[in-house]
Formats: sequence, structure tokens, C-alpha cells
Amino acid sequence: MPVAAGLCCKPGGFHIDPVRPVERAVITHGHSDHARPGHGAVLATQETLDMMRLRYGDNFAGRTQAVRYGEEIRLGDVRLKFHPAGHVLGSAQIAVSCKDTCIVASGDYKDASDPTCAPFEVVPCDVFITEATFGLPVFRHGHAADEVKKLLASVALFPERAHLVGAYSLGKAQRVIAVLREAGYDAPIYLHGAMEKITHYYQSRGVALGELRAVRGMKKSDLTGTITLAPPTATSDIWTRRFPDPVTAFASGWMRVRARARQRGVELPLVISDHADWDGLTATIEATGAGEVWVTHGQEDALVHWCQTKGLAARAARPRRLRRRRRR
Repeated sequence: MPVAAGLCCKPGGFHIDPVRPVERAVITHGHSDHARPGHGAVLATQETLDMMRLRYGDNFAGRTQAVRYGEEIRLGDVRLKFHPAGHVLGSAQIAVSCKDTCIVASGDYKDASDPTCAPFEVVPCDVFITEATFGLPVFRHGHAADEVKKLLASVALFPERAHLVGAYSLGKAQRVIAVLREAGYDAPIYLHGAMEKITHYYQSRGVALGELRAVRGMKKSDLTGTITLAPPTATSDIWTRRFPDPVTAFASGWMRVRARARQRGVELPLVISDHADWDGLTATIEATGAGEVWVTHGQEDALVHWCQTKGLAARAARPRRLRRRRRR
């Protein structure tokens, strides 16, 4: 049930990805719009708990419980099971079963290949709660490997310049690095300081990323021809002056919209997303076999309409109070 704090399961006494502190929270993954500190208890995968600890400190929750993929947990009359969401390291879909009904809260997910996390798993269910970040037909992401080829072609074309790739620090940056390695790029890859902690954590969990170096302390001349990963905000501030004639790139599904790339001053847009695109969203909904779909986190109306044309019961999964505000 959508309430002000987020999705609430009253029979189990917990919320999923609550937006305010609650007594018991089940967290799908470590991004800050889903994983917030201050809960009495948190259930999540070990990787998600570790991410929250890295970001918020050791006391981010009163107590924690790590849950493995496929492990069943009972809370009251409710059974919980975590399944891979394919979004970032440790991301999970939460299957909530009570009596003869199964509801799956997918969190954020993607069905595309990603060497840095467990692949997405379709979970048959009666009710599917789906994100809709890219819930419009215009968003078709293509293959990350093809976008990385564009980056490597630019590096070859401009060997005298440095390439700065804006990417979110949890998930996207590590995926870009891993796909670069799969493409055969074996030179050191440089990291903005804000990227180091989480990227090294990925390596500690066995994700192969090759040789990585901190960009701080490097001479400008030594960064010629290199690739550096940085938070998107860093690629547009004075921090970039340490690089020789930098080529600014940005890895995001939003780069499908060229106007967004121009607005951000992005020279090399890379359409690489950690969310399902329109085809991924619709294919996943059909694959679950769900007769009812709740849509949240994004372009809800278009996906709700698509579901209804397929004969599915569908609605936006927002608290009523928030829906009233939006109508105003």
C-alpha cells in the first residue's frame, strides 16, 4: 500500500524503500533516493548494507540484517524473498507473499547486460510494482558496448586531449569501467576522489576493473590521452582545468535527448543507463504475468496507459496526498 513514508506492508510491519525513518525498512539498493538512514531496522543484501555504511557511517540504522538472493524471510504472516534486479551491485527485487498473493516490488532495474552485478531475474507474480524512469517510447538505450566504442574512437581521434566521463558514483561508473575493459582498453583509468571509495568496494567484492589510479596529484601533461571517471557535476566546474583540453562526456540514459546534452555542455553524449528502457519495461511487465501493475518513479502515465491497453489493471503507485498536489 502506498503511504506518505513509501510502500507499506501492514501484515509484515515493514516499508520498502521508505522516504522517512520507519521502524523496519526493506531496502532494494544503495542509491540515496531508495536507501536513507535513520530506520530502526534495515533488511537488505550485504552489498546494499555496505553501501549504506560507506555513505552514512556505521550507525545508519538501529540494527541490520543481510539477506541473500533466493533466501526466504518471514515477517509476521508475510514471506519475503530477494531476487536480482540488475541495477547495481546488490540491487534486489522484493517478492512479498501472503496467502495466495505475490507482489513484487522491483525497485530500480534493468534487463541489459552488466558485468558488475547479478543479472535481472524475472519473478512471476500477481502484482508487479515497476519503476518508470524511462517510461516513454522515445527511450531506447541500445547497447552500452556500442557507446563505449564511441568513447574509444574519440580517444583515438584526439590523443592529445583528456577524456572526462561524467557518471554516477554507484553503479554507472563501475559499469563504464568494466565495459571499457571488455572492449580491450587496458590502460590505467583515473578516478575523481568521490569515485574511489565505492569503486574500490566493487573490487573488494570481486568485480574486475583493471588498474585504477587517483587523478589527484597528477601532472596535467601526464593526463594527455587518458580517461577519467568523475561525478557529473565535476565535469562542468573548475576541477576540469587540471586536464589538457578535456573532452567532456556523460554516461546516462538521458543523453538520448540531445537537448539535454547541449544544455549540460556535453561534447560526447553516451547513452548508457542502469534503468530499463521502454522496451525493457514493457517486456518485463509482460514476462511477470502480473494482472495488476503499479507504476512509480518516473514517467508513470504513459506506462499506465500501455498496461491498460494490454488489459492489465494499472495505476500510479503514489500516496493520495502526493497525487492531489500534482493535480494542482
